[in-house]
Amino acid sequence: MRPWALALFRALVTCEAALAVGQAVLAGSFLSGHYGALDLHALNAMATGLTAVAMVVAALLLWRPGGGPVWPALTGFTLFGAEAGQIAMGYGRVLAIHVPLGVAIIACTFLMLVWAWRPAAGRTRATLEERV
Repeated sequence: MRPWALALFRALVTCEAALAVGQAVLAGSFLSGHYGALDLHALNAMATGLTAVAMVVAALLLWRPGGGPVWPALTGFTLFGAEAGQIAMGYGRVLAIHVPLGVAIIACTFLMLVWAWRPAAGRTRATLEERV
């Protein structure tokens, strides 16, 4: 696996996770009565979506020229779709979907983060087969 592709993916999935946690913090701040946090929540949602697009590109580079697995690209693409739906549900004030979908997005992002930073993420299938 190409080290630069893994480093790029790790950096972007880390940013995505930080932005996702920021979304929860800003939502909580809004619900606590800091109404200006809603504008920041909306701005951070756009940043999260753009970072998800960059993360998909990094995952594609990790897969094809990098020799890594394809699932991070597929998961990243699905995550981006969920975030687009999340933004639509937020602007539509459909909180019955918006809140649980936000929890699912954070959980998925953190699972990808944990995988990306595991030492095994840097090994290709060929490297793992050589060890056996």
